[in-house]
Amino acid sequence: MKSLAAKLGFVVGYTWSGMLKTLFSLPRTVWLIGLISLLNDSASEMIYPLVPLYLASVLMAGPRVLGVIEGIAEATASLLKLFSGVVVDRTRRAKPWVVAGYALAGFARPLIAFATSWLGVLLLRFADRVGKGLRTSPRDALLANSVDPAVRGLAFGLHRAMDNAGAVVGPLTAALLLGLGWSLHDVILFAFLPAVLCLIMALLLREPRQDGSHSPRPPFSWRLVGLPPVFKRYLAVLALFTLGNSSNMFLLLRARELGLPQAQVPLAWAAVAAIAMLFSTPLSALSDRVGRTRLLVAGWLAYGLFYLGLGLMPPDTPFLLFALFAFYGIFMAATEGVEKALVADLAPKDRVGTAYGWFNLTAGILLLPASLIFGELYQQAGALTAFAFSAACALTAAILLPLWALRGAPSLSSTQE
Repeated sequence: MKSLAAKLGFVVGYTWSGMLKTLFSLPRTVWLIGLISLLNDSASEMIYPLVPLYLASVLMAGPRVLGVIEGIAEATASLLKLFSGVVVDRTRRAKPWVVAGYALAGFARPLIAFATSWLGVLLLRFADRVGKGLRTSPRDALLANSVDPAVRGLAFGLHRAMDNAGAVVGPLTAALLLGLGWSLHDVILFAFLPAVLCLIMALLLREPRQDGSHSPRPPFSWRLVGLPPVFKRYLAVLALFTLGNSSNMFLLLRARELGLPQAQVPLAWAAVAAIAMLFSTPLSALSDRVGRTRLLVAGWLAYGLFYLGLGLMPPDTPFLLFALFAFYGIFMAATEGVEKALVADLAPKDRVGTAYGWFNLTAGILLLPASLIFGELYQQAGALTAFAFSAACALTAAILLPLWALRGAPSLSSTQE
């Protein structure tokens, strides 16, 4: 026990002292990408918690429609993430895709305020996710190629922390405006402002300098050619986890169903983002020291427990509900940056963009069946069945990751055992 406490103390000391020493020495690109994500998520998360409310109260659509909208939108984004990742490896140019992606998404979201049917919401969510698909893999590859592998977890953790900071600002702004008497329509329309600021900052991005000796460009391929078996096994386990990881909008719908007032629904999501913002950087930096696998297993276990808790929770217990949503933030902090750092650890250097394309495709394409399954289970069999299904997928994936997917894998970070 004493030895374990000593190790824990060492790890905590490393996480904070070592992290603070290297944090501000990270390249300008890392910080600028983080600021862009902060602004973008401020715009996105002003709208995201309101979409299920807008569908239910204005357009009179239920959980099944929500599942269709989110599933189609995210599946489209996932396919484009593979396309943009492959193109980045071929062209070695990321900025044009990043700028175009943020512009399209930023100006599509606020137009939801003018939708008169759920089909209109579907079209605009589709455009939003097309923008996300164009930018995500190029941005991830740009971030991975801008830092030393020894601080890759820290860099992705910082990015996720700033992204989640935007996810705090957005819902809080939405809650404030709703509390002041603004309509859902006006709050959604207000998201134009951060979208404009986000685009301006994206235009300031610079491509990192390429070294003098370029390796031959990989042949154009939509297959997993050239990617190692351990990466493919990682994708398989990620697919299982994602099958139970339906749209987060179902969490907000469940919170409303459990009696949380409409004006407090954005606050619940802000609590998730606040916890993720605070812990993403230190937990992702910790993966540079103790390994990606441990953080991912812990995070997926936390996800399973959260979903079981939300399915079993009694109504009209707002304090417990907010505590459970905060616990969900721990899952996000322990996994979001670490999952992406692991991709760069496992991928050959000349196929980083393609690897991120396949990672993002796997993590997103299954949101269509995941959201459809979850929505159908929710509507036909009830909340507990739907949430229990998601928990079972997460817990099984947490077992398979170390025992099968990454077993015998080479070192996953420069300091890992």
